[in-house]
Amino acid sequence: MTLQIANLAGDGIGPEVVDQSFAVLDAVAPAVGLDYARTDFPFSAAHFLDTGHVLTDEDIATLRGYDAIMLGAVGGQPNDPRLAGGVIEKGILLKLRFDMDQYINLRPVKLYPGIDTPLKDKTSKEIDFVCVRENTEDLYCGLGGIMRKGTPHEVANQTMVATRHGVERCVRYAFETAKARKAAGYRGHLTLVHKTNVLNFAGETWLRTFNEVAEQYPEIETGYHHVDACCMFMVAKPEVYDVVVVPNMFGDIITDLGAAIAGGMGIASSGNLNPDGTGPSMFEPVHGSAPDIAGQNIANPIAAIDSMGLLLREVGRIKGNDAAVKAGDKIGAAVQTVTPNFAGKSLDRSGYSTTEIGQMVIDVL
Repeated sequence: MTLQIANLAGDGIGPEVVDQSFAVLDAVAPAVGLDYARTDFPFSAAHFLDTGHVLTDEDIATLRGYDAIMLGAVGGQPNDPRLAGGVIEKGILLKLRFDMDQYINLRPVKLYPGIDTPLKDKTSKEIDFVCVRENTEDLYCGLGGIMRKGTPHEVANQTMVATRHGVERCVRYAFETAKARKAAGYRGHLTLVHKTNVLNFAGETWLRTFNEVAEQYPEIETGYHHVDACCMFMVAKPEVYDVVVVPNMFGDIITDLGAAIAGGMGIASSGNLNPDGTGPSMFEPVHGSAPDIAGQNIANPIAAIDSMGLLLREVGRIKGNDAAVKAGDKIGAAVQTVTPNFAGKSLDRSGYSTTEIGQMVIDVL
């Protein structure tokens, strides 16, 4: 079968790093017998500023025909008033996540060889876990409003949403992830992160659902941490985590903390998954568009290349495409072979060009 990939390269350094991820895919595909097709789409902040076009329902219908979406990075110049109000974030990123029902945000947190961590005494064995973040509910649903705006009596509210359906499917996915990791030699431990002592309505739904689903997975050890305690553990004892399941808002925070302890945004990959296959999943490096260095061939493409590996592994599993899974595994292993080249260097000022780093990975493959 041919894997159909929609490419939204985006803004700034997005096209540069995504091009390297596809160059790596071109190198590995023949070795594993993978057929794929790439289709480029212009959706981005620059496209919006030129045309006033973000993403329509017709665009969503077109993208539904693809197996996966590769996203570079979207965003224009900081403080551009034309992009105020999150027009790009809401109009592209959140619209894709919600309309495609990408209800899982998957963020591996792994310290790679040669990458420096701010946690100087920690090793790659101690920083190696997965965050499963619910991706379509919580505070990001957009429920709320402002009354008496601009007056001394202004009132704003934002509603945290937790449905049993949304919570349970996320929790169940997290248990399956822990089960798969246990089979691969990991601990098989799952930690729920919330703030149930204060957010006792939404938190109670999460905790009760978690405990009920846990009964169906007796082989998986479980635990619970308040989100503030989780932040402390991630810095002081990240080795306590194997798989973490977390609601949307808290997940947005702790996954970036996870990226920081694993070496920074320049190494972090992510996937927005529709595990049911009813719509395409979307994969992206979590760094920004970095317009200040765009077009200079100095952006590090490792996060984008690793995101391509994640795309192939996850979509390969969802679609039953063994060649894609093999390609993703090979890319992931090649990235870890290349990262020692950055030892003692800043990821974003490594001394290597964007194309040189891409070629390093290709040479390993």
